[in-house]
Amino acid sequence: MLTWQDIPRVVYSTAGQSDPIPGPLDTFSLDKKSSFVGDRVALVAAETPEIAEKALSLIEVEYEILPAILDSREAMDNKIKIHDEPEYVNFADSNPEKNLAAHIRIDIGDVEKGFAEADQIFEAEYEVPKVQQVSIEPHVCITYWDEDDRLVIRTSTQVPFHVRRMLAPVLKLPVKRIRVIKPRIGGGFGGKQEVLMEDVPAHLTIATKRPVIYEYTREEEFIAARSRHPMRVKMKTGVKKDGTITANSMYALSDTGAYGCHALTVTGNTGHKSMALYVGDGEYRKSPNIRFYADIVYTNTPPAGAFRGYGVPQGYWPLDRHIEKICRAMNFDPIEFRLKNAIQPGEYHPFSTAWNEGREPRPEIIHTVGLEQCAAQGRALIAWDDKFGNDEWKNFVNDERGKKKDGKIKRGIGVAFVMQGTAIPYLDMGGASIKMNDDGSFNLLVGATDLGTGSDTVLAQMAAEVLGVPVEDMITYSSDTDFTPFDKGAYASSTTYISGTAATKAAQIVAERIKIRAASMLGIPEAEYESIKLADKKATAPDGRSVTLVDIALDTLHKNNQEQIMGVASYVSPVSPPPFAAQFAEVTVDTETGQVVVDKLVMAVDSGVIVNPLTASGQIEGGMAQALGYAVCEEMRYDEKGNAYERDLDRYRIFRADEMPELETIFVETFEPSHPFGVKAVAEIPMDGVAPAVGNAILDAIGVNVDEIPTTPERIWQAMKKKQ
Repeated sequence: MLTWQDIPRVVYSTAGQSDPIPGPLDTFSLDKKSSFVGDRVALVAAETPEIAEKALSLIEVEYEILPAILDSREAMDNKIKIHDEPEYVNFADSNPEKNLAAHIRIDIGDVEKGFAEADQIFEAEYEVPKVQQVSIEPHVCITYWDEDDRLVIRTSTQVPFHVRRMLAPVLKLPVKRIRVIKPRIGGGFGGKQEVLMEDVPAHLTIATKRPVIYEYTREEEFIAARSRHPMRVKMKTGVKKDGTITANSMYALSDTGAYGCHALTVTGNTGHKSMALYVGDGEYRKSPNIRFYADIVYTNTPPAGAFRGYGVPQGYWPLDRHIEKICRAMNFDPIEFRLKNAIQPGEYHPFSTAWNEGREPRPEIIHTVGLEQCAAQGRALIAWDDKFGNDEWKNFVNDERGKKKDGKIKRGIGVAFVMQGTAIPYLDMGGASIKMNDDGSFNLLVGATDLGTGSDTVLAQMAAEVLGVPVEDMITYSSDTDFTPFDKGAYASSTTYISGTAATKAAQIVAERIKIRAASMLGIPEAEYESIKLADKKATAPDGRSVTLVDIALDTLHKNNQEQIMGVASYVSPVSPPPFAAQFAEVTVDTETGQVVVDKLVMAVDSGVIVNPLTASGQIEGGMAQALGYAVCEEMRYDEKGNAYERDLDRYRIFRADEMPELETIFVETFEPSHPFGVKAVAEIPMDGVAPAVGNAILDAIGVNVDEIPTTPERIWQAMKKKQ
């Protein structure tokens, strides 16, 4: 058994982000103070799980019960200080004296002038819950010393290179003595963008010199892992009679839990990605008036962290529900009003001069916006024009026998527009290397992390396209800090865009050497090598003569002027081109009980060029399924002592396959000029629009607003009762 006295007392952050981590250092492997129910007390290792469980049951802990803060609204003006340790390291505007993990104040344009020029001002408050990623595979890690006396960490992580860098000081080992391997894993969704538990088996392996495996139980995933940040959000929007937004303001009170991992960056994205969508029209479009303020506070609840969407779903629930209320109050068409005020191609991202994730911002022009086509195609597929405002459709619902119901069941249709981001500009880097083999096949080594997203295949596709070979001739190996190039990891919707560009650049280097060698073999002047085309596993000259890649490989490796044809490349993007989407939802609401059933979800997405439609549509449908739980049934709650109510998948409800609505995905392709194949992100945007579209559909069905998710029957019933 190890206690806090047995291991190095090193303060760090568990957030798996690039150096320097944009957040406070406030965590220890073990501390003498527990900050939430589920915090670590001691580490125990045994030869069998049964012995380990028995040992745990024999440990007696003497606790001094300290006062706790469980409500984010009570955090800042409170005598209780959650972090009073002297080792605490501030970052940016964190302030442990006020229980502030981070503090954001962004003003774009003149918001007060915009409000003064508005014909109407709308204000409301909204709330989004704490929810869990619920990956199929829990966190699991194996550690051991290899034959060269190096510590090997084999772990289910999204960020193997960050794990190595961040654990080195915690374990008091140099980086060169640590190897991190990411095998095939069962999902991450941001929850594994965290150096969450790898230090536990590592400390035990160091202490015992023996291999250690540590696997979270499902209960530990709920009480000791990470979650989505719950937020309370205030909206204020000014609008002219012609439907022009003159000013838009959002304030978010974000609850980071006991530790500040991802506190600044998640909540920064809440405003950055949502408030940038609607800039107004006319003179307001040229100079939008936008305000985003946020306080990210500590509470004595399990820490929040990264979760697919990374703060943006928390922004779109209040923003788009607010937009819908404006449309209803001022009698605007909900689609036309959104399009009128939405950002357009050729315009600056309004936040690009005001905020970036921990670094100085730079101006950025948005080149591709497929939102109008997304709206048009989604509208047609869901038959919006036949259903919206149609009382006959709204009131006519068939039961299983085809008979008309008695009017207690209502149908509704809703829409939401969203934008996300693609990678983190001028910050996160991905690398790739490619070498040619004797048979004309290629080894592709990438640090990028495949979480079941199919990124190994997608990166191989792009490289294969450049080299003129089938994807089967690309042998991909990923995520091993000893053998693969550096990569920031799988987060921020960046793998296809950042790591894919690196793989493409490496392939272009290899292709150039192949063409030069082919030119020599075909008797073509070297200066004219670019005229050679690579396709069908051959290098073909303009006159039709060709040489196979096998012959080129044998020539270079075994015969003339021998060389290993190989390319190494890396990429950091100067921009973050946003994907856009129009999300539509159909619901059925029981007016007697408040029960809502989501019948259909349609999402039309502009994610640039789609490299692999099968994996991309899987991302969209999987994201909508995950977002649906966020919208109607998922929520993590705690009692007055901070104990979690939801500790398993019995009490925490996620959708089963047989409960899912009909899902439809439409890709509206644009060509993003900043990427060699024109791609943009696809992984996170399906998380953003489902909840507000469902909320707007509920409003359409029964005429009441529910401003807090999940939209449980109780909340809908209470909203209906309040309206009566």
